[in-house]
Amino acid sequence: MKYLVTGGCGFVGAAICRALVEAKIGAEVTSLDNQRRRGSELNRPVLERLGVRVAHGDVRLAGDVDDLGTFDWVIDAAAEPSVLAGTAAAGRGTSRRQLVEHNLLGTCNLLESAARWNAGVAILSTSRVYAIEPLAALPLVETTAPIGGTGVVAGAFRPDASRPLPSGIGERGITEAFTTAAPISLYGATKLASETLAAEYCHAVGTPLVIDRCGVMAGAGQFGRADQGIFSWWIHSWATKRQLSYIGFGGRGLQVRDCLHPLDLADILLRQMAAARGGKPELVNVSGGVASATSLAQLSAWCTDRFGSRDVAASPEGRPYDLAWVVLDHAEATRRHGWTPMRTAAAIFTDIADHAERNPGWLEQCGG
Repeated sequence: MKYLVTGGCGFVGAAICRALVEAKIGAEVTSLDNQRRRGSELNRPVLERLGVRVAHGDVRLAGDVDDLGTFDWVIDAAAEPSVLAGTAAAGRGTSRRQLVEHNLLGTCNLLESAARWNAGVAILSTSRVYAIEPLAALPLVETTAPIGGTGVVAGAFRPDASRPLPSGIGERGITEAFTTAAPISLYGATKLASETLAAEYCHAVGTPLVIDRCGVMAGAGQFGRADQGIFSWWIHSWATKRQLSYIGFGGRGLQVRDCLHPLDLADILLRQMAAARGGKPELVNVSGGVASATSLAQLSAWCTDRFGSRDVAASPEGRPYDLAWVVLDHAEATRRHGWTPMRTAAAIFTDIADHAERNPGWLEQCGG
């Protein structure tokens, strides 16, 4: 089987390439990456040593995709990953037009090539396709709980189960049934539009399709930035004594996200592609779930235990699209494939911290 992984030199894409090779399924793996992101060049020699064919190109250019040959599966891990992209809060980052070109036009090119190749497609989507307004209006309470797998205790938000919750939210988090009505951010809109286009191609061409709505990715070697890899960025920043701030929601760091290691994502992708059938799309949440849900205050407590205490500033003012609680329920993925993430939040944080101690200049090297 021949696999094309776009964004294959990125943190997630490189992990998927590695998993395909190490699964011993006879995979021929090609990575396509424009290496625009600082740090991605570090993964190229690692992938080449594994036998991955590494091509330099851009999914926004149809010719760069077509020239690679034919494939059995296309895994779309190339995207601008920040919900702040195209906003004033992103500073001099990706413009609105660049965001749409990367996340939507690039996917269109991949879908058209996959249709000609009669290839299956796996789309890596995001929790940010879920509607902002009902999530922002969630009734929340403050709780004190340990981080999964540790004795570290600190404050965190959780939904108030004593009050009515929106349809699509249960005790294990946000399900696939939760509304995706706008506003969801321009970033979320490009990802949701990509899902819709992929489903239409699957219906028209009859090829397999997998759509995974992912939680926050985290792990050692991530190109940490506050708006893209918050767990990695926070731990690296703590270890190197960078200034840190709790932004919004009272400036106390109670906002919560789940976290997922890319090798756990790769694990379910392998299962999904093996089970996929033409014309029958699959859409599921893939996340660390409630077991991995961690607030910034809890993460700070963990960092204090690992590196020692330090002050964190408070910036009560919020930013566009910030949410106090986003935790995905992966029960449907578990039901379909018997999959659960193997790596706990504590194990992921430890790996990141070990990497930070070995690489004290990592954030500067990766533009964080």
